[in-house]
Amino acid sequence: MSGAPPCVTPCVITYAPAGGGRAQFKGISVPVLEHPQLQDILLIPSIGPRQDLKKHESEVIVGAQCGYAVLRGAHVYVPGIISTSRFVKAGDLVSVYSDIEGKCKRGAKEFEGVKVFLGNGISELSRSDIFSSHGRTTGLGVRMTEPVYLSPSFDSMLPSHLFLQNLPSVVVSHVLNPQPGERILDMCAAPGGKTTHLAALMRDEGEVIAMDKIANKVKKLKQNAELLQLNCIKAFCYDGTKALTVEKTEDKQEGPPFLPESFDRILLDAPCSGMGQRPNMVYSSTLKEVTSYQPLQRKLFSVAVKLLKPGGVLVYSTCTITLSENEEQVAWALETFPCLQLQPQEPHIGGEGMRGAGLALHQLKLLQRFDPSAGTLQGTDMESLQDCREEDLVSLANKDCIGFFIAKFIKLKGK
Repeated sequence: MSGAPPCVTPCVITYAPAGGGRAQFKGISVPVLEHPQLQDILLIPSIGPRQDLKKHESEVIVGAQCGYAVLRGAHVYVPGIISTSRFVKAGDLVSVYSDIEGKCKRGAKEFEGVKVFLGNGISELSRSDIFSSHGRTTGLGVRMTEPVYLSPSFDSMLPSHLFLQNLPSVVVSHVLNPQPGERILDMCAAPGGKTTHLAALMRDEGEVIAMDKIANKVKKLKQNAELLQLNCIKAFCYDGTKALTVEKTEDKQEGPPFLPESFDRILLDAPCSGMGQRPNMVYSSTLKEVTSYQPLQRKLFSVAVKLLKPGGVLVYSTCTITLSENEEQVAWALETFPCLQLQPQEPHIGGEGMRGAGLALHQLKLLQRFDPSAGTLQGTDMESLQDCREEDLVSLANKDCIGFFIAKFIKLKGK
């Protein structure tokens, strides 16, 4: 998958009554919309791609990950820079491009390979500052002044109230529908967007156990919980496939492993191939890597079913579009665990499930799939934004999002 990404409409989780109004960024006033079905969500349209930008002679080439961040409103930081033009100095106007095939050599003075224009900015450092043996390895490299997409940054705006999140990621927390006082498990939780949203939906009453096996991600999760002043979250660095034990643990032990039937609700936002992520200018995973996720997802799912109380709710989700990681997993789960029953989802904003996994039509209607190709691919400028009705902008936001899949199960009692 390559080429310039379509316009995206980011959304913000707010842990206070949302309301509406207008926001100012880059000197432009844009509408801030409250989602009609999700009152804790604000929708803020992006503007772009901008066609009127003049490209500069001096160039800065960045890696794909850095390029994604720039498209989402970030500046360019030194670790993301792969090459610059020969005579770039601090204060120069530069055009920033993403090397989407990963073929640019670090420190190159020119690059003629496939690249995507991300916008213009001001270089904070000279070429020698970046690439010399004693050069900078951290900090701001290019301050973006004319990005192709105008996306607001929330780095310093109400950090204890606002959290930037993709719309389907918000929907999945509402589908789980955690209640105050319950014990919730988020099995693969980092970086914590869904974890903190679950805690907020519970009004910080009860317990949210969050696990991830990567220590740095767990640290970030704890920081987010602290920033948002959520006290019911307990985060642990732990492998979810090993979170079940049949032996009684110490009475004071809060963390994993856990006894069977320990949780009222479980979110399994499983590791996946990530083919639904946007913006995405290139996909580099091999077939072997893609096919490795299904067995891992099933291991995690099996543990989740055993940890769930009878009558409890299990929500399985991925940010990918493959049948094997989504509908096939649902069909396998229903056959493997007779105690599970598919449930309707509220809200149901995405489409129904995809055929091909042997599920009945009524079962497909209970699933929720967000198709990243369903949204309009045309750009958004200020004129079209002003002419749009609010309901049209909300409809666009519902469609123009990352690829995502949600299935909701209940564990029947006595089975």
